[in-house]
Order: sequence, then C-alpha cells, then structure tokens
Amino acid sequence: QVQLVESGGGLVQAGGSLRLSCAASGRSLSTNAAGWFRQAPGKERQFVATIDWSGASTGYADSVKGRFTISRDNARNTVFLQMNSLKPDDTAVYYCAASRYSIAGNTPDGYTYWGQGTQVTVSS
Repeated sequence: QVQLVESGGGLVQAGGSLRLSCAASGRSLSTNAAGWFRQAPGKERQFVATIDWSGASTGYADSVKGRFTISRDNARNTVFLQMNSLKPDDTAVYYCAASRYSIAGNTPDGYTYWGQGTQVTVSS
C-alpha cells in the first residue's frame, strides 16, 4: 500500500512562491510516474503537472507553464512542485498522485495513488 503526504501549502501574496512536497511511503515509487492536480471550490479536479519515472520528461497545463516546475528525488521517494509568480487563480487544494506506470498523462484516471491534498491560497 502506498501513502502520499503533501506538504508546503499555505497563504501567499500574488507574485510569491511556494514549494510543495509529496512524500511517498509504503514502497518505492522510483519506477512510477507522478503528477500534481488541483481543485478549487465548485470546480473539477484539474491537471497541473506530470513527471515520468526518471524525471527526464515533464508536462504542464498551459495555465502554469513557465511558472511551475515539477521535479523528483527518487532517493528520497519525494516529488516536488515549485510554484513561482503565483496568481489568485492558483488558489486550490493541490493533490499529489502516483501512477502504476512509468509514464502518465494529464487525466486523473491515469493515477492510482492520491494524497489528501494541501491548501494553497494566493491573495491579491
């Protein structure tokens, strides 16, 4: 059984930065793709970023491209999301997810394991 725990969320002013972490336990995820999604109140869960098992390939939603960076440290079984130039529209609960496969896409059904989420609030 895999557990994912997100951390690093909080309240930040527009233009600021946050770094989210997702620590996995239960087994190594070094051969699994991982991703970040977010969900704002009253909205569907939205893809943010994905990374393949090695970290060599990444993908981003257009809304965050150039501002967010996904990365991973397989030795620490941890995935990160560096968020810069934050906007009020980035306010949401951010979820970490891991796939059963080495590469995953931008839809939630491609991911098997999910964290509980961490709140990110960006004030204007």
